[in-house]
Amino acid sequence: MLGFFAYICLIKIILNKLKITVAQLKPGQKGIIEEFSIDDVPVKLLELGCLPGNTVEMVQVAPLRDPIYINVNGSHIAIRKDMASRIKLKALEDSPSP
Repeated sequence: MLGFFAYICLIKIILNKLKITVAQLKPGQKGIIEEFSIDDVPVKLLELGCLPGNTVEMVQVAPLRDPIYINVNGSHIAIRKDMASRIKLKALEDSPSP
């Protein structure tokens, strides 16, 4: 039987496995934006719907793996991988895992 501390650690491991960044998504995989630093994300991305609670889907990755092409609530956006790595997501379980 697991002790209380071991149980809490196990829950944290499971929850952290579901948290990824936009840059870690595979084509077709979706996630929900959880957090990002307002200083790291350009205003243009915010205007296009890149806000906490919105769904992001990886559409395509460029041949050299940068930039990436994403769909945020119907807006198709090409962003650099560096920028995508600053946007944290909760992976949706019904999409392919990374």
